[in-house]
Amino acid sequence: MDDAPPFADRFDDPRVTPEFCRRVPGADGDVILLGVVHDHPASVGRVGTVLDRVDPAVLAVELPSAAVPLYRTYARETDDAGRPRFGGEMSAAIAAAGDAEVVGIDAPSWSFCRRLATRLVADRVAGATARRLLSSLGGATRTALSCRLAATLTNATSMTVAADDPISYDCSHADPPTRQAAHERSHVAGVRALLRSGEPGAVTYRDETREACMVDRLRALRERGDVVVVVGVDHLEPLAEALTGPEEAD
Repeated sequence: MDDAPPFADRFDDPRVTPEFCRRVPGADGDVILLGVVHDHPASVGRVGTVLDRVDPAVLAVELPSAAVPLYRTYARETDDAGRPRFGGEMSAAIAAAGDAEVVGIDAPSWSFCRRLATRLVADRVAGATARRLLSSLGGATRTALSCRLAATLTNATSMTVAADDPISYDCSHADPPTRQAAHERSHVAGVRALLRSGEPGAVTYRDETREACMVDRLRALRERGDVVVVVGVDHLEPLAEALTGPEEAD
């Protein structure tokens, strides 16, 4: 990355650091990557802080396209502090993005399925790994369709349908930003240590394919202007490296 000083240093906020915030310059538009931990107060604060200062043409979120209408609805329903009651950092980002176009860039999608199938055949993946991938894809598809149905019900009735239960952490939105940031860093370090102890397999294939599809989508989106991207923190580095390097033919 060629930020000197880093883009994150422009913000006087301990939740906005190079570990969680990167800028990838582009000829047509910059891509600003925000890594998040789902529902964590520091992540909600991070997207709000950055989007208060940045006016992107596009907000790209790690959601399937079918889920975006539900999170748009969540973004309109706020608590007394002005934060969306549901949807965590994703709905908070949508609420703070103003007139930016909101785009879901995650699987499932046709490009993801096509790319995954091509790779599985080319690599002659073991049957057990392929079955786990198909099961995971089926679960993700059901979740996306459930979000679409929940959005329809929420918009058609006075009832708000929650897509999932919020995650609770040992810190809150009321804590100072320094406390939120420290807790989030500790949480991320613990999760990464746990994941390193596992065997690579279906999850690696799935996530690498997801990231390849997200990179393709972001390269197209930044032709419209600056893009702010909200993704899980473990996707941040692979996306930043891919977007910085030369484009490759699919």
